[in-house]
Amino acid sequence: MDAIQAARGRADGIVINPGAYTHTSVALLDAVKAVGIPTVEVHISDPDEREAFRRVSYIRAACVASIKGHGFEGYLEALRLLKARFEKTGE
Repeated sequence: MDAIQAARGRADGIVINPGAYTHTSVALLDAVKAVGIPTVEVHISDPDEREAFRRVSYIRAACVASIKGHGFEGYLEALRLLKARFEKTGE
């Protein structure tokens, strides 16, 4: 939460792998909503292919995109997605 809040005014975008907080933390959702910074949720594996409880993502509601199951390449995809978004919107 602290790193997300500290990003306000210092970062144009956030790439986050929330791990187990994906399905357990409304506080993480609230923090991303509060800062208003475009955020991409990244998961190395695809939670939708795992246990049923892992298919719920609280943070997804505050994210501009979710990248799942693309391994470590997902982080680069997230950066490219944010870059394209900034180029398109001029943010």
